[in-house]
Parts: sequence; C-alpha cells; structure tokens
Amino acid sequence: MQNRLAFAPTGPISSVMFADLFKRLTAPEPEQLSDADARVALGALLVRIARADGTYEAAEIHQIDAVLQSRYGLDESAAQALRSQCEVAEAEAPDTVRFTRAIKDAVAYEDREGVIEALWSVVLADGVRDKSEDALLRMVAPMLGVTDQDSHKARLRVMPNS
Repeated sequence: MQNRLAFAPTGPISSVMFADLFKRLTAPEPEQLSDADARVALGALLVRIARADGTYEAAEIHQIDAVLQSRYGLDESAAQALRSQCEVAEAEAPDTVRFTRAIKDAVAYEDREGVIEALWSVVLADGVRDKSEDALLRMVAPMLGVTDQDSHKARLRVMPNS
C-alpha cells in the first residue's frame, strides 16, 4: 500500500535537519524514519540514481516529480518542492547503502518492488540505459530485498513499448 499523506512544504530544510537525518541514518541501531524523512530518503535515492551517469536530465527530473506525485499523492508544486529537498539531501548524503537501509526499514516489504520500479522509471526516463545507473540499481535492489527476477520484471513494466 502506498503512502498518500499530503506533503506540506514548510520551506527549505536546514543543514541541521539534514545533519539530524544523516545522524539517524548512520546510527549503529537506526530507528525507523518518520514519513517525512522516508520521503526525503527515497527521493534522494531517485536523484542519486539519476545522477549516477554524471548527468541530470530534464526527463529524469520530470520522472522523479511524477514518482513523488504518484507515490505520495502530491500536486506538482509539492512534488517539485520535495524533489528540491531531495536534491540537497542527495548532495550532502553519506553513502547509498545507508539511504537504502533507511528505505528498507521504512517501506513495507510488499512496496519495495514499487521502489525498484520507480528507480527503473528514472533510469530509463532519458531513453538511455546507462551502465553507471544500471550498476547502481543492481546494487540497490538486493539491499532492498528485491530479487534480480523481480527487478527485471519491474524494469519490463516501466520500459517503453513493453
């Protein structure tokens, strides 16, 4: 079941708020993230996969916004505001493993395949299946507990003309 709580942007997230999020992500025994922090973690992972090939295309940005709108029931401006926060979080983030662990802890098992589908939709948004993006996604899927077969099925569902 996807979380459809409304996101009410309250302005930019401060460095202190990101530092607190990263502190919780890197704790030896991390606690489950709040809904808002889980959204930022997922969004930052979407941004990270889009930037993995060294570019950050308009098509990828649009797809991230579409994923955030769909997953959280946001309107366009709220999704853009959340993505902006996620871009900052991704730039300041520790490593991908910690974001992935936070998402795994925050997202129910049955929804993780949807996370992989969202990641594939961003990877394929620019029409190029880049090796760097592909490698990052192949690393992330098992960390989320999603099998190669289920990741492959998720990719096929979001591929154009499939």
